[in-house]
Amino acid sequence: VPYGDMAGQGVDEQQDAYMRTEACILVNETDDVVGHDTKQNCHLWKMIEERGMLHRAFSVFLFNSKGELLLQQRAGSKITFPLFWTNTCCSHPLFVKEEMETNQQIGVKRAARRKLHHELGIRPEDVALDDLHFLTRIHYRAPSDGLWGEHEVDYILFMQKDVDVLPNANEVEAVRYVSAKELEKMIEEAEKTETKITPWFALIVKNFLYAWWKQLDHVLDLSDCT
Repeated sequence: VPYGDMAGQGVDEQQDAYMRTEACILVNETDDVVGHDTKQNCHLWKMIEERGMLHRAFSVFLFNSKGELLLQQRAGSKITFPLFWTNTCCSHPLFVKEEMETNQQIGVKRAARRKLHHELGIRPEDVALDDLHFLTRIHYRAPSDGLWGEHEVDYILFMQKDVDVLPNANEVEAVRYVSAKELEKMIEEAEKTETKITPWFALIVKNFLYAWWKQLDHVLDLSDCT
């Protein structure tokens, strides 16, 4: 049931509640705010195709002190891209004042800190907003399963810190740290091993990630600050 309560249709009750009650920030192609709508409507492929619905999002890449990247496998209960492997944390700032502030991307960083705690149990006190380094934004569009999809202006945030991770089982199926070589192998063998990779992560890996990773110590120099 695309526009109603989906919990009775085999959809996880908690994920259904997020879809119906959380308000994403609608933007145009230059990332200017043009309104808001439910997370559910923003991810319905029909709405994306017919209305061009575009919303603001973020992708966090968390590295440990050894320079390994933390990946997560999305929980099977997720409505979009269940059991797909992706970067550390991917979500959306909400249509609330504190997460819409654009100065130094502070609103998106607050949202990232909130979701790192919610999805991965990383304590907010362990994530200073200055720890999150903004690199750039990407605009992408990708279907999930015919009913659902993504159309986002995605803020890329890097962070390097050793943190305690306690995944939320309703959000995350598994986590693992990988080196650049291990990720390359994982991507190369994805089809053979039937490993599913989210489209935004695949796009970032293909076009940007390895160059940034090689210069992790100088990540601030790579920021486009726009």
